[in-house]
Formats: sequence, structure tokens, C-alpha cells
Amino acid sequence: MRVCVIGAGVVGVTSAYFLARQGHEVVLVDSQPRPAEVSSYANGGQLSYSYVAPLAGPGVLPSVPGWLLRQDSPLRFRPRLDPHQWRWCLQFALACRASVAKASTAQMLTLSYLSRDVMHSLLEQEDLAFGHLKNGKLIAYRSAELLDKARALVAYQAAHGADQQVLDAAQTVAREPALAGMGASLAGAIYTPSEEAGDCRQFTEALFDRLQTLGNVQCAMSNPVSGLQREGRRIVAVNTRDGDIGADAVVLATGIGTRALLNPLGHDVPLYPLKGYSLTVPLADDDNVAPRISVTDYERRIVYARVGRVLRIAAMVDIGSNNADIDPARIGLLKRQVREAFPQLDLSQAIPWAGLRPATPTGKPLIGRSPAADNLWLNVGQGALGFTLACGSAALLTAQMGGLELPLDPAPFRP
Repeated sequence: MRVCVIGAGVVGVTSAYFLARQGHEVVLVDSQPRPAEVSSYANGGQLSYSYVAPLAGPGVLPSVPGWLLRQDSPLRFRPRLDPHQWRWCLQFALACRASVAKASTAQMLTLSYLSRDVMHSLLEQEDLAFGHLKNGKLIAYRSAELLDKARALVAYQAAHGADQQVLDAAQTVAREPALAGMGASLAGAIYTPSEEAGDCRQFTEALFDRLQTLGNVQCAMSNPVSGLQREGRRIVAVNTRDGDIGADAVVLATGIGTRALLNPLGHDVPLYPLKGYSLTVPLADDDNVAPRISVTDYERRIVYARVGRVLRIAAMVDIGSNNADIDPARIGLLKRQVREAFPQLDLSQAIPWAGLRPATPTGKPLIGRSPAADNLWLNVGQGALGFTLACGSAALLTAQMGGLELPLDPAPFRP
């Protein structure tokens, strides 16, 4: 089968790779000259397989009014005269119900554990250099009350295969000495020894380079897609700047750009851009100031991941910002909060970045056949977990498209 995969971020490249490995002829198309130039470029770097609870949870809505009134809020909301924004926000609010969030967490864990297994299998077959570390993860809490609440999530996730430990402040600093800078504000942490880290862009580039060596793959980069040509119930061509591409099947791994391609076909998807920011901080070879274990500062919603000779710091959610422009005020706030947690960390050479996370209200990606056409498939909506979920999402999509045995129940992720 000839498959056209649109989008060369981490989700699109992994999709193209696994489809090609299954024997399909693959054409990978992207508007950028190189892969991972948009949302996959400088994200958080954590491979957070055991911590995939969605942003929509029972504790979020009570916190929103306070967040919106604070200058140092991890969440910023800009209302727009956009029915899609308000519809998405309403669906997000409904997804915050405890029963929905609990079910979403369990469903996401099945996909994340599949992704972990597929990633490990891939790395046994391919030599991919991306600063990969199996260094564990700490969710650091400043509030003893929130730490106590986190114990319930630890117990729930343990029933689904997660191995996690609840640590007090002293145990947390013993595990990661760099957190001593938080002082008395540190209440404790949840430690997950199995978590990993790596550079998403480097991973995507390495897999893309491997793709180009395969005889059944064509990469058409710097080639924007303008539309999908449908006849009856089938997509017969992908319209691009360099000409039409015919295919037996089409895969959209286009992130936020998915809606623009689907809307003319009568299929609207609940995707909305959640803008996030990151800092890439160069580290000396003997650096002992930056954490060696991946860290999430829970109340600040800031993640830290050591990747090779840099520390990647990612944070914040801006709702209502439809471009990836860097807001100096948000970067300034992020630097101040980082200095509070790690006062000895040198941020003078930090490189700022901003990107749009393609998110669904429930946090669950959309993987499967689009109702708009019989041969049109989606692999979108991984949000902040694109790197974590990419391999599992690609494996599930490949199995569905090829009529293979499914690695998990696809129903929770059906478009």
C-alpha cells in the first residue's frame, strides 16, 4: 500500500518509520526543510511513561480563578471571539470530572506503556543518538497537602503497573541533591525510577535519517500541503506546492494544522493549541548544579530534564495564543522561577523557545480512521506528551491500517 504521511514532527516520522517497516511504500511530506522544526523542536525532553494523568483533572477547575489572577501563573487564558476555543474549553471543563479523569489516566497508561516497550524495541534495532537517559523522575511538591493527595494517584497508578515511591523532603534531597536549593519550601516528592529522558528533536532527526536509507520511503520536505482531494469516500490526492501526490492511504500527523485540512471535508476535531515555553541551558561537563534526575516542580508546572550537555526546562500553558512567538515576559517569569528552585544554575546562556502543543480536551490523542474518508487516518493530539506517546501511537496506527493484531484497545483514541 502506498501511504502519504503528512507531518514530520516526532509523531509523523515515527508513523512513517513503522509503516515503512511493515512493508508499505511511504511518502513523508512536510512544509519545513528538516524534521522536528515546529512543536517537536525544543520540548521538555521527558519520556514520562508512568505519569500521563491529563491536564484536565478534578483539582484543575478550582485552581483556575487563582491562576488567572496571578502574574506568576503557570496558566494564562486569552479569551477570543472564537467558538472553537469556547467549545474546547467547555469540553475541557467536562473532562475535569473525577470519573472522566480517572478513566482517561488508565487509558493513557495503556498507550504510554506500549510506547515505552516499542521505544525500547526500536533502540535495540536502531542506533539512534539523542541523549537518551534512564534516570528516573521526581515530581517535587511544595505543599504537604498536595503531596498527600498525590499518594492516592500513586496507589491508583500502581494498580495499572506503575512503580512509584512517596518521599519526604530529606529523602528527596538525598535522591537529588540539586533540589536542596528549594530549602524549606520542599515538602517531598513522588519518585518513579523507570522514567527516561532524551532530546525529541535529535531522536526525530536520527529516525528521519534512518528513514531516508530505506528503499520504500520518499521524503518530500519544504513542500507545504494545501489540501486533500476527495472523490466519493476516498482521498485520491494530496495537493502540495510541488504537485499532487497520489496514495492508497493518507495519514495526518499535522498537529494544530490538522483542523485546516479536515474542515473542508466536514470533519472538525477537538484540537486546540496550548502554547508552552522552554529554556535550553548549556552545562559544563562537571556540572553538579543542575538535577541529574528529571524533575517536575508540581506547583510551578515546570519540568527539568538533563539531555546530553544541556538542561531542558519547559513550562507554562497559554490558552488563546495561536502563534509560537516568544513572549519576553513569560520567559522572564520562567527564569525567575527557575532561579528560586536552583539558585546556582547559570541562565545567562539559556536559549528560549516557544511551541504550540496540539491538545484535546481529555488529553487523549486521536488515532485511527477519520470519518471524512475511508482511507484517511489521524495520529494527532498528543499534546505535551508527543515524545512520550509517539512510538506507541505509531504502532497502534500501523496495526489498524494494516489489519494486524491490535496492541491495545483503540476505542478510547478513536477520532
